[in-house]
Order: sequence, then C-alpha cells, then structure tokens
Amino acid sequence: MHSTNDLRRAFLDYFADADHQVVPSAPLVPHNDPSLMFVNAGMVPFKNVFTGVETPPAPRATSSQKCVRAGGKHNDLDNVGYTARHLTFFEMLGNFSFGDYFKERAIELAWGMVTKEFGLDKDRLLVTVYHTDDETFDLWRKIAGLPEDRIIRIATKDNFWAMGADGPCGPCSEIFWDHGPEVVGGPPGSPEEDGDRFVEIWNLVFMQHLQQADTITGDLPRPSIDTGMGLERIATVLQGVHNVFDTDTFRTLVSASEELVKSTADEAALPSHRVIADHLRSTSFLIADGVLPSNEGRGYVLRRIMRRAMRHAHLLGADKPLMHRLVPTLVSEMGQAYPDLPRAQALITEVLEREETRFRQTLEKGLRLLDQETAELGEGDRLSGETAFKLYDTYGFPYDLTEDALRNRGIAVDREGFDASMEQQKAAARAAWKGSGAAADDELWFDIAEREGASEFTGYSAAEGEGRVVALVVDGKEVQSADSGQDVIVLTNQTPFYGESGGQMGDTGKITGDHRLEIAVTDTSKPLGRLHAHHGKIKAGQIAVGDTVHLAIDAQRRDEIRANHSATHLLHAALRNHLGDHVTQKGSLVAQDRLRFDFSHPKPLLPSEIAAIETEVNSEIRANEEVVTRLMSPDEAIEAGAMALFGEKYGEEVRVLSMGRQNWQGSGRNYSVELCGGTHVHAMGDIGLFRIISESAVSSGVRRIEALTGEAARKWVVGREELLKSVAATLKTAPDEVEERVAALVDERKRLERELAEAKKQLALGGGGGAASSDDEDVGGVTFSGQVLDGMNPRELRGLLDEAKNRMGSGVAAIVAVNEGKAAVAVAVTDDLIEMHSAVELVRAGVEAVGGKGGGGRPDMAQGGGPDGDKGADAIAAIRQALAGVSVS
Repeated sequence: MHSTNDLRRAFLDYFADADHQVVPSAPLVPHNDPSLMFVNAGMVPFKNVFTGVETPPAPRATSSQKCVRAGGKHNDLDNVGYTARHLTFFEMLGNFSFGDYFKERAIELAWGMVTKEFGLDKDRLLVTVYHTDDETFDLWRKIAGLPEDRIIRIATKDNFWAMGADGPCGPCSEIFWDHGPEVVGGPPGSPEEDGDRFVEIWNLVFMQHLQQADTITGDLPRPSIDTGMGLERIATVLQGVHNVFDTDTFRTLVSASEELVKSTADEAALPSHRVIADHLRSTSFLIADGVLPSNEGRGYVLRRIMRRAMRHAHLLGADKPLMHRLVPTLVSEMGQAYPDLPRAQALITEVLEREETRFRQTLEKGLRLLDQETAELGEGDRLSGETAFKLYDTYGFPYDLTEDALRNRGIAVDREGFDASMEQQKAAARAAWKGSGAAADDELWFDIAEREGASEFTGYSAAEGEGRVVALVVDGKEVQSADSGQDVIVLTNQTPFYGESGGQMGDTGKITGDHRLEIAVTDTSKPLGRLHAHHGKIKAGQIAVGDTVHLAIDAQRRDEIRANHSATHLLHAALRNHLGDHVTQKGSLVAQDRLRFDFSHPKPLLPSEIAAIETEVNSEIRANEEVVTRLMSPDEAIEAGAMALFGEKYGEEVRVLSMGRQNWQGSGRNYSVELCGGTHVHAMGDIGLFRIISESAVSSGVRRIEALTGEAARKWVVGREELLKSVAATLKTAPDEVEERVAALVDERKRLERELAEAKKQLALGGGGGAASSDDEDVGGVTFSGQVLDGMNPRELRGLLDEAKNRMGSGVAAIVAVNEGKAAVAVAVTDDLIEMHSAVELVRAGVEAVGGKGGGGRPDMAQGGGPDGDKGADAIAAIRQALAGVSVS
C-alpha cells in the first residue's frame, strides 16, 4: 500500500528530478489575495507570480500546499463527515511552470506521474479538455495514446480557468480515474457525472490568455502551467478505497478517536468520528499558522470548526475534552512533512483544551434549549430564526452548528429569521451607541464598522500583504475615490499595519496598487478599537473603494518598536521584583526610538536600584527565551498570573504574552506574563540591549523611566564613551582617570570659592578691624554704610550686616549682592535707631529700585530682591534717600 506520506514524497521527488524547485507550503493565511479567507488551492501562493507582480522562485516549481475550505465562497464545512470526498483541510500537490514549459511537457509529466510513478492502469484513465482546445486533444492522443472516446470535450466553465474577471486565464484538462462499473455514476459530461464512479484526480491549467471583464483580449507573452492533484483523493485511488476517510492518515486519526471515547465508528457514530478527524487537522494547522479563535474574521471560522468537532465529541459521549488529546497522533502522522506542526504542538494543545473546556460549559445548556424548542417539531419542520439566534448570541452556537445538530432529524432552520434577529441586535447597538454621548465624529467610524465589520490584523505574522479597500475618508467624509496629492484615510478588510493602541505607536509604510498608485502612510489609528485606519498622502495614482492594494509596513521601524514594547514588559517585571508589588503601570509610550514607562512608586529610585533593574532586564534578554502567545479570557489570564496593562480595554478574549525564563524564582510561570495586544519580538535576544537613560517624577506617587533598546541603546552608550574621551582630552588625562581628575578640580574650586568669599567679606568690612570704614557717610546725622557686591552669595548678607553693625556701633548698613543678573537687597539698623528707622521700610525702597516688590523682616534686619542686578547702585541711592527723608521728618 502507498501511504499518504509516501505519495507526497514521491510526487515532490518526481518533479524535483524533472528540474522543479521544491517549494515549502505557504501559510494558510494568504497575504497576497484579500478576497480569500484561507489558501484554498495550490496556486494561491503563486498568484502574484502569474500576474507578473513578483519574480518566480525558479522557472519550474513543485509543492504540497496546505489548503482550507471552511469560510467565504469556498466552504465545504457542512458536507464534511457525510460525503466521500469533502474536507475542510486538504493538501494540493502541484507543479508549476512560470513561462518555461507549456502544454506538451505538462501532459508528458502528468501522464508519466500517474502511469509510471503511481502505476495506474491506463485503461481506467480518461481525460477532459475544453471543447475548442484542439491542441490539447491532439497532444493527449499523441503522448498518452488515448482513444478519442476517452478524451472528452467539455463546453462549460468547468474546463476553463480564470483568476478573476481580469487577468490570466486559459483552458483546463482534467484526468479522471474509473473506479469500475460496480460504482454508480457516469463519465464527465454525462447526465450521471455526479456519481462516484469517475473521480477527477488531477487538473492541468494552461494559462495562455489575458482577459478583461470576462472577455479574452489577447494572449500572454509567456504561457504558464498550474496543476493541482488532491493528495487525499489520489490516496483513495492508490489505496483501493472510495472514501478519503478510509485512507491511512484518517484511519489512524479515527482509531485514536475511537480509543479515547470508547466508541466504535459504526454507522451511527461514523460521521462524528470523521468530523473530529478532519476538523482536528484544519484547526491544528490554522493555529500553527497563527490563527487563534475569536469572534470575528478568520478566528471566528476557526472557532466554528472547533465547536462543530467538539459538539460531535459530545455526541459520541466524550465525558471530558477530547480534541487536544488527539494532537500527538496528528503530529506523529504529519509532523515530518510539516515541521511547523510539532513546533506549535504545545500551543495547539493548549488552545484546543481551553476552547473545549469553555464550550462544554455552555453546550449542555444550549442543547437543552434546542431540545425544548424542537420537542414538537418533526421531519420537514423549521426551527425559528429567533431561537437559532439566541443559541448563537447566548450559548456561542454558530448558525451552522445548529443546522448540523438538527440534520439527522430532518429539521431545517429559518435563516431569514436568524438574519432578521441579527439585524435587530445591530440596530439596538446603534441606538445604544448614539445615546452614549460618544463624539459625533465617531459616527463615521461606527457606520463603516457596522457595514464592513472589523479590520483583520495580519501583522502578528506578516510585514506586508494585500487588502481590499472598503472605505476612503477625505476631510472627515466618506468618498468613493481619491486622487494624487490628497490626504486620505484608507480602510481595508485586512492589514499588516498596527493601529496605535496600548501605548504602541501606529505603523507607517506604503500602500501601492494598479495605475501607479503610491500612498505614503504616516500613521495608523484604531477607531472604535476594531478598525485600522491608514493615514497618508497619495503620492501618485488614484485609489477607489473596491480596489485591491498592497500594504507594506516599514519593517525596520516595526522591529524597533517591537523591541521597545517587549522591553517594557521586562522592565515592568523587574520594577516589581526590586521595588515591590505596589508597582503598577500608569501609562507608557512605545515608539521607534525610545520607550517611556510610568509606574506607581512614592519616591525616586536610588542609583543602585536603577542599576539592578537594568542588569536584570539585560540578563533576561541574553537568555534569549522564546516569546509565547496564548489566548485566554481576561479572568483566566489574571488567574494565571498575567498583569493587565493600564488603559487597555479587554473583550471576551485577550492575548497573553509570556516572556523570559520559565519558572522564575520558583513562581511556576515565566519572568513576565502580561495581557497585551501589541506586537512583540519572537525571542528575547531580538531586543539586543536595554539601557535606562532617565528616571523622574510625573506626579505625586508616579515615577517615569525612559529607556532605549537595541541599536539606539548602543549608540547612546557609544555617545557617552565619546563624550568621556572628549572630557578626558580637555582635562589632559586618561579616560580611566577622569573621575579622580574632576574630583581634584572640584576640591580646588571649593578652596578658591572659600578664599574669594573671605576676600569679599574683608572688602565689605573695610579691610577688617574696628576702625570706621572709608565707605561710611553721615546721612541726616546717622552713620550709613552702603555697598554693591558682585558675585556675593545672598546667604552671606546677614553675617556681613552683623559685622557692619558691630563695627559702626550706631548706624544703618545696606548691601546689594548681585548674582547671575539678579539683586538681593539687605538692610540692618542698630538697636539704638530702630525707634526712628525701620529696616523693613528702608529695604522696600531698595527692592523697588531693582524692579522687585515688597521685602520683609524685622525692624533691625530686612531683606528682599529684584530682577535688575545692574541697578544695585540705584538701590543704595534709594535707601540713602529714604534714610534722609525719615531723619528730616
């Protein structure tokens, strides 16, 4: 028997020997086609190659591409488990020629693969061609030797492929396998073609034309080949079975399911086991490719698949979560071909167990309601749409899960009533929003969000991708198009651009498209918390609603922001470790060039504390542990020890980031565990270096740390080193001796300042001794001493005035000290004169002269100041006049 793994390997080896480059499977989330929810065909990753936008990896390529069909227009979910060939997850084997070989070589390779490599009986093979494609018809006769009655002309679109209304297109040729007359069904093109006897196993697309508006306008300059062979389907042929669930991989998964639930896959239980096996594959591979369950977009489709499988596990009587216990079997079967699967095994297991545990809590309540509402219904009846909506809204039952639960009883569901209930809820939400007092400007965003749904953020795993323009805003109003030179806000259905939130700045980058479109995106905001609005200026071309555009962030800027964001998480943990659990985040800024972190703490940090915090963060960075992302409810996350960030609004589910070394100091968790929706490094070593550059007060009880990471931190350190060298050169000493040299200079300066102060003091005292100073004068019969001293410290004025009073015995002394352009005025009156002259009144006269107001003190000593230091002499004159005026009176 040919195992599925053997068949995959044989196919790739065959084409590798034919000079094809083996290309790894692309992720299931397509970043080059905004019309697709998931990659659903082998050619999807090469779409831009076929249209000429990207350079091909090689002239020839081959791959086994992961595909999912469970959402949008390509949705096989409802049929899985009940038909022989429908799957949500499948692998598409393909070989591709990008302008290299064409029809003849493609047919030679295909025929050699199926008849020689796989050894299929030629007499049980037939092919189809497009009805006007005589060239392909003749090639099949020539290469395969097939008689004309086994080369069937098909006149419908089934045998003509197009990438869309505009773009490459061309005829197809399909290879069919005849399971034999004992199986019901007729050949393609016959009235009985829907039977299972003749099964398509390979499709060859000959891209040779170009079309516009579904009309062929010419030929491609370099015709290309795109083929697709379903691995599971060819496995049924080569393993001699008719149902994909009877192939080896599925038999292994179903057996594991049977063993765990102690339920044999008999006629009644078989569909449930098959649903579980298929859905295990699709959910596991989606999680491995970065999709996590949510209530919107791809995450909602993932949750639908999960809950459908979990409901079937319930039907089988599983008394505890089942899906996560099947992951080791899946990894054993497919992990060698897809290394991402074992790498993500822990995450897959955790997500499946958590989702099933949560869903089981509501499943029984929902099923009881369903049983009550359908107790009186029989085959052919319909469940009301209102009940179906209640199951969806209250119990988390997707609509198709309700349909599936009623399928075996022949009861339908009122889809129109379900949709009407959904619209009523939206209308109520709009009314509540309008009555909430929200800003009128937000109504624009609310309208867009209600009409188009939330933007899907693809930037956790991609730096670029394609999106469909769903809205354009110019000058605060929605428009249908915008031209070169205009400032515009662009909203797309999906985007790798992060919208500013949680302290992290929005991404910048470029939006490009057809007709030379180029938009420089200068910021990305996040209106209502669910839209991503790209703010920019159109540099060239035009843009219109409905256009497909390419979005590319400034990847280097994002990397620098990610490093700073992850560093704030490590800093938060280090602060709590060194200062205490009272430390909580009070705000943050995560920018390209720096980070800022505000936190609660009553006093400044000591230099030793700053050094210890910085050392600890850098230690975690050097350990280079991987950053692990999980999805939880807020309560579960906080119970697990996660820190909630200041200012964040959390929904039903949150991203939990675990960073740094595990089991930190015996805590049983990572060094840092926080709730955060931002973008982060993949491993701690990506941060590079962490450096605190300042610590300051923001307000009472709130401190702020500013820091740098990576190259910015390195440049800062280098800059300080260069500064040190420059200072050392100025001081004519070695950098290692700067501290000692500066200390000596400081000591010398202090000595000189003391000597200068003493000299000024002696000058003010008239050279010392008790004799009368030459500066003394008689004013109205009172001895008066007035001086202006430059560079005198105002704190020394009181001592100088006391010395003057002692020297004079009786009199009035006034000194104006001028320092840094300002004047300090002081007046002293000896005790025998205070009945006639008040020092307070005299000093006010001097203060007014230097531009100040007031002045105060006691009758014997008063002081004040003013901004005009160059008017010190005027102040002495004013005091003299005031003293004279008083004595005269």
